[in-house]
Amino acid sequence: MDILKKIQKYREEEQKLKWEGTFAEYLEIVKEKPWVAQSAHSRVYNMIKDAGVEEIDGKKKYNFFSGQLFGLEEALERLVEEYFHPAAKRLDVRKRILLLMGPVSGGKSTLVTMLKRGLEAYSYTDRGAVYAIKGCPMHEDPLHLIPHNLRDEFYKEYGIRIEGNLSPLNMMRLEKEYGGRIEDVMVERIFFSEDKRVGIGTFSPSDPKSQDIADLTGSIDFSTIAQYGSESDPRAYRFDGELNKANRGIMEFQEMLKCDEKFLWHLLSLTQEGNFKAGRFALISADELIVAHTNETEYRSFIANKKNEALHSRIIVMPIPYNLKVSEEERIYEKMIRESDVADVHIAPHTLRVAAMFTILTRLKEPKRGDIDLVKKMRLYDGELVEGFNEVDVEELKKEYPDEGMSGIDPRYVINRISSCIIRKEVPSINALDVLRALKEGLEHHPSISKEDRERYLNFISIARKEYDEIAKREVQKAFVYSYEESAKTLMDNYLDNVEAYCNKAKIRDPLTGEEMNPDEKLMRSIEEQIGISENAKKAFREEILIRISAYARKGQRFDYNSHERLREAIQKKLFADLKDIVKITTSTKTPDEQQLKKINEVVARLIDEYGYNSTSANELLRYVGSLLNR
Repeated sequence: MDILKKIQKYREEEQKLKWEGTFAEYLEIVKEKPWVAQSAHSRVYNMIKDAGVEEIDGKKKYNFFSGQLFGLEEALERLVEEYFHPAAKRLDVRKRILLLMGPVSGGKSTLVTMLKRGLEAYSYTDRGAVYAIKGCPMHEDPLHLIPHNLRDEFYKEYGIRIEGNLSPLNMMRLEKEYGGRIEDVMVERIFFSEDKRVGIGTFSPSDPKSQDIADLTGSIDFSTIAQYGSESDPRAYRFDGELNKANRGIMEFQEMLKCDEKFLWHLLSLTQEGNFKAGRFALISADELIVAHTNETEYRSFIANKKNEALHSRIIVMPIPYNLKVSEEERIYEKMIRESDVADVHIAPHTLRVAAMFTILTRLKEPKRGDIDLVKKMRLYDGELVEGFNEVDVEELKKEYPDEGMSGIDPRYVINRISSCIIRKEVPSINALDVLRALKEGLEHHPSISKEDRERYLNFISIARKEYDEIAKREVQKAFVYSYEESAKTLMDNYLDNVEAYCNKAKIRDPLTGEEMNPDEKLMRSIEEQIGISENAKKAFREEILIRISAYARKGQRFDYNSHERLREAIQKKLFADLKDIVKITTSTKTPDEQQLKKINEVVARLIDEYGYNSTSANELLRYVGSLLNR
């Protein structure tokens, strides 16, 4: 089997990466590759940066998060630039717990899981290589072996700062096993693994009465006390707590604010001083990124308690709101469906988009400006062009409510309703109307939605339905108009001739009579009005078309039917307006004649071949659009 060969190859490659040598040999590696001695925070930052960074319109997009987190670019940029980057530079923020705060199913756990899985993979790369004192349960940094009085000289020679003290166990091993000869201490390359508890730890609170602090800091091994004679002998201690095992990497505190206070006290010195107390030993050094997550209600309750002030001052809160872009929400649903057992069900085009529209509307806050409504705001956030608004307006809208996106419907609810819809319908195809119906029914039984919110959400379902009506008509319009492609091209050429004459203040010649005439204002406006170009905006639109034609000409390219998205849409709408009666009759006739049947079959074939429908969903779409046009 191919999979067995791949497993064998993976094992062989892993074996090649293993390294073991003395501390003296390790210093040669440090001299050649100083990044192997980087801190945990620096390693996480470099892991994200090495995956690639794109700059789009002055905003950074980190490829590390692509394909898993959608619509959170601004939150992720803030997280990397305000926490990981300065922490990697050893600034004070590294002495803070990173607390991700956001609504349920907003991506907090996914983000932490990505960091953990990413570190595991990164430790197998040259840039992410990690070395530790061999046999150390805490995978201790070998540079801790260098005495404090030599560290300044080491920094001058190697350019590397050493922080932290040698752990009690390795201090004893250095004397007993190596006779104090630091250069002989064995060092090995380690690979992070949550499953093997190497460099990645996870702590989840349970019943305070039964949970032991040893889960965090390790515990005495009573079976060895007789052998070693004392509880303060480090060999009689199990350094197997989550804080021990997460050393050099990342420590996840699940539901941190639900923890008993005694578990949080250890974090005070760990974050501020880089050490913690365990057993009857001196403070134990640990270098790890501590990340926790919570929801807004728990966080507000936590900071309201005066007893938590010391810990609160050592926390950096990063809001992780819901995504507010329709297209990105659609991608979230696609991913969740792809990973489910209903991936083989045909979901008609625009179904997930319409569901996403409803969801995003529930998360948006009513604009304070009178010239914009929620639907326009939704479109602007998604990057759509809305006449009369630009990027500056979008930025102003975002500043109106800094906490926007911290409430609303979560993606899991939508996927649950889609699943319910698929199972109930028992057919291999569902469409937008099926999903909207399922979403509406689900609101009646949603436990955490107030009566006021339920009324608002029902209104949003109606808005999403109206949006779908327009999409459905436009989809059928495109499929019908395709049969009239020559008409579309002719109409466009005619429009462009008139625009050119208008902009150049010239006349156009009638191709039949040769007579010179003024540009046909009625024709131009009948097309421009289809996409909402106002009388005041027509001149700017026409000039923009002419500039686009000139730009194409300079490149030696021909401006055609597909060269301008909005103009093409206007031409299609104009043709469709003229064809509406034909479409109405064709889609709604119960007993179509031969000509009508031929046209229906052509349109169905077009919807299947080029627009992603199947036979069932294409016929459902035609029937629905027929009913809309007959209202």
